Amino acid sequence: MPINYLRGFTQPVRTDAANRRLGCSLAFVAGAANAGGFLAVGQYTSHMSGIVASLSDHLALGQWVIVLAGLSALLAFLLGAATSSVLIHWGRRHHTQSEYAVPLMFEALLLLTFGVMGANLESHQVLYVPATVGLLCYVMGLQNAIITKISRSEIRTTHVTGLVTDIGIELGKMGYWNRPGVAQALPRVTGDRQKLRLLGALLGMFFLGGMTGALGFKHLGFVSTIPLAVVLIMLAIVPLLDDISQNVR
Repeated sequence: MPINYLRGFTQPVRTDAANRRLGCSLAFVAGAANAGGFLAVGQYTSHMSGIVASLSDHLALGQWVIVLAGLSALLAFLLGAATSSVLIHWGRRHHTQSEYAVPLMFEALLLLTFGVMGANLESHQVLYVPATVGLLCYVMGLQNAIITKISRSEIRTTHVTGLVTDIGIELGKMGYWNRPGVAQALPRVTGDRQKLRLLGALLGMFFLGGMTGALGFKHLGFVSTIPLAVVLIMLAIVPLLDDISQNVR
């Protein structure tokens, strides 16, 4: 890929096209990590709705161990989002080219470490499940905060509830019958086709990533997260090299 094309994924100056490309790439990674994590520990880690609902259920049943596990997963997601926010604002205050690339590279390193060490961790059953869930929740929080900051809350990549809701809203607007001659002062109800295409692309990439992650983990195990880390490194590396070259000068 051309250097400028790669630079556009995470450079501070944003365009709608760059946000769409990055959003679809991260949706693929999130879907793959989520599906692989489910096969690893039997739990999805990309969305907090199910975890919070599970918390209330198990709290009512008095299952305190599971409640603590759910709280730790929720806290890990929060810490991941907070970490991303701190790194982005630090880079912004210091006028770096890699304000968005740094948390993305950090996510890549975490996935890379998980891919290399996951098989060894599996032999320690006491630590395996909580460590895996905590790490993947942290990674999902980190990633979701990155694209949320970049797109000004227009794009989410780690869960599809909002995507499906927004697709339904746009389809409803497109199917609305604007009767002629009724209150001319009222604006016409029209769907946003460009937004609908973006939402459909994000949903499709999450699904494709889920299929890829599930097949990869089934046949390769933890090593299947290494290609995901490589994708993130490719998205983040050029702005980081730009900052390094400026500091060397």
